Amino acid sequence: MRIAITDFALRNWQEGASTRILGLTPESLVALCNGSDTELIDGYAPFCQHLFLENTSDTRAAFAPITDENRPFLRSGYLARREGERAVLERWFEGIEAPRAAWLDVILYSHEQLLAEAHDYPEEQPVPDCDWGIVSIIGTLAPEEPPMPPITQMRNALGRAEGGSGVPIDIEAYDRAVAFWEAHAAVR
Repeated sequence: MRIAITDFALRNWQEGASTRILGLTPESLVALCNGSDTELIDGYAPFCQHLFLENTSDTRAAFAPITDENRPFLRSGYLARREGERAVLERWFEGIEAPRAAWLDVILYSHEQLLAEAHDYPEEQPVPDCDWGIVSIIGTLAPEEPPMPPITQMRNALGRAEGGSGVPIDIEAYDRAVAFWEAHAAVR
């Protein structure tokens, strides 16, 4: 199995990313992924898998619980992850430090899905030669996927032309996500 990184995932190394990778280069993360003997975990669709790596870097978790003390640091706004994508309303913390992530949830899309999405964004990098492409990394406190934010599920349901994947909303997963994200927010 060959894992490569996509240009889309490089946003994890930029200021303001919900999980900003610290102390690892994109190349070293790819090497860790390809050297891991950890089994892939099924994601929200057949083309999505998760690879959980113990975090040996200074990378922080992508989210924190909402408390009375940090509630004043909550912000919201309309954001798009890249040009050509619909902006959606998101909520995040500014001015607090998230706990150090114990795990990196490396989100992978199949080569076939990368090809399908590349058709909609031809100005981005060519699809890397791989079986699985890294599309995002989430710093977590446990080796489990945090629920996909409801707004991300909605964006995905809009379809690839709007920046999503075309996967319809799973109502049970959506309700679990609402419960989780009502009590947590991303940290930027």
